[in-house]
This record gives sequence, structure tokens and C-alpha cells, in this order.
Amino acid sequence: MSIIRFNALQEALKRKPVVVHQTEKRSTLFGQNVFNKHAMQQYLTRTAFESVMNAIEHGTRIDRKIADQVAVSMKDWALSKGATHYTHWFQPLTGATAEKHDAFFESINGSLAMEKFDGEQLVQQEPDASSFPSGGIRNTFEARGFTAWDPTSPAFIYERTLCIPTIFVAYTGEALDNKTPLLKALQAIDTHATAVCKYFDKNISKVNATLGWEQEFFLIDDALAVSRPDIQLTGRTLLGHSSAKGQQLDDHYFGIIPARAMSFMQELEEECMLLGIPVKTRHNEVAPNQFEVAPIFEEVNLAVDHNSLLMDVMHKVAKRHSFKVLFHEKPFTSINGSAKHNNWSLSLDNGTNLLSPGKTPMKNLQFLTFFVNTIKAVYENEELLRASIVSASNDYRLGANEAPPAIISVFIGSQLSEVLDELENVTKGKLSPKEKTDLKLNIIGKIPEILLDNTDINRTSPFAFTGNKFEFRAVGSSANCAGPMTVLNTIVAKQLKEFKVDVDTLIDTNNLKKDEAVFNVLREYIKASKDIRFDGDGYTEAWEKEAKKRGLSNNKTAPEALKALVSKKAIALYKEMGVMNKIEIEARYEIKLEEYTKRLQIESRVLGDISRNHVVPTAIIYQNTLLENTKNLKEIFGGEYKNIAKEQIELIMIISNHITEINSLVIKMEAQRAKANKHSGLKSAEEYCSKVKPFFEQIRYHCDNLETMVDDNLWPLTKYRELLFTK
Repeated sequence: MSIIRFNALQEALKRKPVVVHQTEKRSTLFGQNVFNKHAMQQYLTRTAFESVMNAIEHGTRIDRKIADQVAVSMKDWALSKGATHYTHWFQPLTGATAEKHDAFFESINGSLAMEKFDGEQLVQQEPDASSFPSGGIRNTFEARGFTAWDPTSPAFIYERTLCIPTIFVAYTGEALDNKTPLLKALQAIDTHATAVCKYFDKNISKVNATLGWEQEFFLIDDALAVSRPDIQLTGRTLLGHSSAKGQQLDDHYFGIIPARAMSFMQELEEECMLLGIPVKTRHNEVAPNQFEVAPIFEEVNLAVDHNSLLMDVMHKVAKRHSFKVLFHEKPFTSINGSAKHNNWSLSLDNGTNLLSPGKTPMKNLQFLTFFVNTIKAVYENEELLRASIVSASNDYRLGANEAPPAIISVFIGSQLSEVLDELENVTKGKLSPKEKTDLKLNIIGKIPEILLDNTDINRTSPFAFTGNKFEFRAVGSSANCAGPMTVLNTIVAKQLKEFKVDVDTLIDTNNLKKDEAVFNVLREYIKASKDIRFDGDGYTEAWEKEAKKRGLSNNKTAPEALKALVSKKAIALYKEMGVMNKIEIEARYEIKLEEYTKRLQIESRVLGDISRNHVVPTAIIYQNTLLENTKNLKEIFGGEYKNIAKEQIELIMIISNHITEINSLVIKMEAQRAKANKHSGLKSAEEYCSKVKPFFEQIRYHCDNLETMVDDNLWPLTKYRELLFTK
């Protein structure tokens, strides 16, 4: 195995940056392979174009005859771009994307052929869906699932295939994907945010939720990655002693991007431009060989699709540059993990950001309304928000090396906290003219100035207000954004619905003016949600105690956190907002538990294999070398050899102890795994979490100690210093 390691290092050190020729401006490349508004105007009839735009902007249905026209035009456009196949591109509950390619090719009478694609093929298909997770919604013999065209996300061409974004549902109608509930949540936020907006401007007719994700990842030379069975099979290192130099000097963060990584990013960005993914930012992250890319904000559904597509493209581009991309949240111990920060806001059709204050007191009151309602929504549903980011891999990240803790809290900065504290003291009921003036001039009026200077940063906050958006920092790097975005938009929609009822009640029953009613309701919301606000260090034991006192949850493990997903409160919420029914919710719960269990099962098996088949035999070989050395010293020096070979003898004993402990712990871990495998669902997940997973660190401790003792020339696993500092 050591031969594999050194061959991999030799291969990695010979790499040269792949030359990437960029001849066109990004603005020219952008969207060339997307059937976007510009392409539709060129290829569709006016009637078809208007029908598709109405579907995108207002959710109206597209007539089947129009769908035929769109399909023919889409096919002609795709063929002009060199496409040969088409696919319904969807996002099943695996968290990844899925596609089945069909050729445009059709034979005629066995001797002629043509390219064919009609409305029926565009609008709906029936893939073989028996192997996708369904959480018990479908039996294998009833495995029919349907993909249906989502016109709000434009079709695109990748690798000569026309990809049509679709939803994925069971033949009984339940959603089997991440997109369907998200679209329903976005419809809910549009409805209820628009209703609230009419307090401030009666002409507002639509509100869009927007998302700007930040994708963090590691780049590892693929030869080095192949030399590590744990990286290949689990996406992370199960063993490995920390490198003497890690991220202590902060010399990688925002530093010069290494040449090979830069070439990778240049080609990635070019692919993104062609696919209409508006990637704008690239930089080194905190940990060695860790990087980040981020786009311009987009409507949430499109942003989610673009992030899923980006991850697929990254894997393919990385291969051409001899890299392996690691999206695992914690691929290396003792250094930063990777996140996918979800920057969320609400905006009007004209681009006005509802979480940005304006130039008038009324605009600032509008900002405060959405600001406070979002905080209240998080407070009321913090456990559900925590459940939305659950995964086995994210459990390793939360609460470590600058990552947010498992306690959901909201950071808004000291200056905005002062504003809310002042609003908390607003007089109940009608406001005096003096109080109205004071509110507008000294509190509401000063918000733009406050935000301009509000530069506080809290890296440990899971949910932070960062100027004109809320940043959900606890989302893991491997996650599909649809999960947390479905929850966030649903809970804010529900909160805005309640806000309108409360305001209308005060106007109708207490004869309050509109702005007085808004102030009164906001005051009560600020008081009610005060416990969720926290501006301090999320890592401290003191905060854990304080959070418990405030009644905030601290669900540190996935099995514990996931219970909120199937609570009566969550089921009622999703039902009321029309996002998911009980069957769909329970299915997702079962799928999450099963995935958690399987991932820990795989890690356990890989760890047992590496430690006993790679580490222990290597340690024995080195131990035999020491024994031979000791034996030779005894032959030469006789009874004096014990003093001369003192260190060797001590090392032999230490190695023997580590070997014994490794074998003993692996046997115990396997026994616990066998017991956990007898159960299913929550019980199995809990057994893996509490009985199997604790062995991981114990076994690692002994293996990593052996790494520091065994001759470097014998050690089979590529070391941290090599994985992290081979550029």
C-alpha cells in the first residue's frame, strides 16, 4: 500500500495546470446554452412565448397544443446547438440530480429517420423509479413515477443533451422530489408577502424569494484521493493525524489561488456562463486546499437548480483537471469544514429588496415588518429549521472550527438590537403625534444609517442578518438547498399570514390606523421572539446553558433533530400552507433516517477494513523491524542490550498496545453494528448514533498514534500534509 501512496504523490507532483483558453467575454457567453427568454423570443411564436411567460410569472397552465409548439421550437434550438438527446432533469430524494437520456432520433418504416420531440414528451414522462427512495409511498411493483415540466426553470444543454427541469411525483400524486414542495412554499410566500406589502403599496402584485448560495469545497489531487479508501467510499478521512501546519497562520484564506485550482475555476466559470449560472466570486477559503464560489442572487427555484447543476459540473470539470471535489461537510479533522451559506431575501418584481430600508419612513416600516416577521418565524420554528439541515456529514461539522452550533439563534448586530429594544417600548394602542414623529425620525428614519455602519460579523451564528438579507450559515456543503429553502419560505409565509390577521384585527376592532396597528403588532412580536436573538459566541458552555434557559433546542444529532420534522406542529404547518401532506412528510422522515443509518454503516465498515487490513499489518511490519533490531543488539551487546535498546523495546510495547486496542475496538464496533442492523427507522439510527459512532474516534485515536510512530516509508495512507498541501 505504501507503494500506492508514493506513486500517487509522484503523479500529483508532476501535474501541470491545464491550459484554459478564454476568448469571449463572459457577457457574450452567458446563457448561450439556455433556452431562456431571449432564445424563446427567437424560436417561439408570439402566442407560445406569451403562454410560457404567463406560466413563469403567474403560474398559469400551458395548453397541450401550445406545448407541442414549444417542444418543436425547443428541439430546433437544441439541434442547432448540436444536441442529440433530451432528458427530464429532476431532483429525487437522494439529494442529487437524476436523468434518463432519450435520443431525438425516430425511425420511419425501418428505412428512414427523423428527429422528433413533441409536447407529450416535453410535458410528462414516466421514468423507471423503483430504486429511488420513497419512504414507503410506493411499493416496487407500483413504482411508476412521473416527471412533469417546470417551465419556471429554463431548459439547458449540457454535453449535447437537452435537459428539461422537472418535478417528480408518484402516480398517486405525492411528491417524490425536492422541487415540488419548494415550488409550493414559494407560492405560499408570494401570496402572503404580497398581501402584507399592500399595507405599504397597493400596486404590488408579486413577491419573489431570492437566494444567493455560497458553495464551499475542497480540491484534492485525484491520485491522492484514490490512494485513500475512506475518501473514495465516504467522502471524508476516517483516519489521519493532523498536519503540523494546518490553518493556524490564516495564510490560505483569500490568498493567491494556486495555479491548478485557478485553471479548474476558469473552466468551471466558463461552463457556468454557458449554462446561465451567474457565478461571480471565487476565492481561497480558510482551510488549505479549500475554496468557495458564489453567484449573483436569483429567484429561489432557479438558484436551487443552478446549485445542483453546479455540483454536477464541478465533478466533471475536476476530472479533466485531475482533481477530486470534496463536498463533505467535514472531510478533515482539526480544520474548517465546508458549508453552503444560503443568503435569503424577498424582493418585488422591480428588484426592490424588502429587507433593505428605503428613503422614507414608510419604506423603513416595510423593512421592519419583514425583518421582525422573519425573526419571529425562526423563533417559532427553530427546531424545524434545525431539522432542515440534518445529515450524517453535517453532524461532524456543526459546532466545530468556526461552524455554527446546533442551537438555532438569530444574529442581528448590536445596533439593530437597540432599534428593536426601542420599538419594544412603543405605547400600546394609539400613538400620540409626538411619539409618531419620534418613531419616524429617531428610530425608523435612522435605520439606513445604522445598516450602513453595521459591520458586525458573527461567524458562529447559524442565522444572521447581514445588511440586506438573512444568511442561513448552518446549511451543509453537500446539501440540496431546496430542503432548508422549503422550510424557511414556509415558516415565513405562515408568520406573514398571522401578521396580516393580527394587524387587520387591530384596525377593525380597535379603530387603529394602519401604521399604528403595524407598530403594535411588531412590538408584541419583538417581545415574543426576543429569546432567539443572540450576538455572542455560539461555542461556549455558557451559551448552551443560557439557550436552555430560554427554551431553545440543542438537538446535536440527526436522529434527535429529525423528530421535529414529524411533529404535530410541523404537519399542521405544512398542511395549512399547502406545501406537503402527512404522507409526504413522514416519507421524508423515513428517508432521512435511513440515509443517516446507511452512511454510518458504510463508514463503520470502511473504518474496520482500513484499520485492520492497512494500519495493523503495517504496524506489525514496523514492529518486526524493531524486534529484529533489538535481537541484533542483544547478540552484539549481551545483557547490556536492554539499556541500548530501551527506546525500541518501549516502542514495541506501545505499538502492541495500539494494535490490541484497534482489534478489540473493531470487534466491539462490529457487534454493536450487528445489533443496530436488527432494527429499522428511528431505533436503528439512534443505535448507530449512540452505540456505533462513538467507536470511530476511539479507533482513530490508536490508528493516528501509530501513524506518528511507524516508519514514513511504510505508512500506506496518504497523510494530511500531503492531501492538504499538494497544490
